[in-house]
Amino acid sequence: MSATPTVETIDQLRPYVGQELGVGAWLEITQDRVNQFADVTGDHQFIHVDVERAAQTPIGGTIAHGFLTLSLLPFLGRDRDGVKVDLHPKMVLNYGLNRVRFVSPVKVGARIRMRSALQAVDEVSPGVYQLTYGQTVEIEGAERPAMVAESLVRVYL
Repeated sequence: MSATPTVETIDQLRPYVGQELGVGAWLEITQDRVNQFADVTGDHQFIHVDVERAAQTPIGGTIAHGFLTLSLLPFLGRDRDGVKVDLHPKMVLNYGLNRVRFVSPVKVGARIRMRSALQAVDEVSPGVYQLTYGQTVEIEGAERPAMVAESLVRVYL
């Protein structure tokens, strides 16, 4: 079994552009998590929180908010297998998103995980780098992903 590589410099990171860095662990989406997200955001649309009414829809049950899936990106990437990136930064910020698509609904009770690919490494000013990641959130046993997103991270070295 080979050791998991750890990248500690921008020069070590650049060769990974265009490659998948790793896959996160599965996370079950529970009704409690969906309800808590509804409470925090004020989005209590029935398809998310009313189990009986949602069961009567073509989806057949409650689903996670798309924005809940999006908000889980840091958590889903936290303990992923694959290349570890530790640039020893002074600070890291989520800078934004170029593109997000909610491809398939995530039914309550389903398990999701995230695949991360490094798409770009750009120096935006001395010691400040923007990393662009392609994030794909998969649903266990499903052909199509739950979500695809292009996320931007600013790293201050």
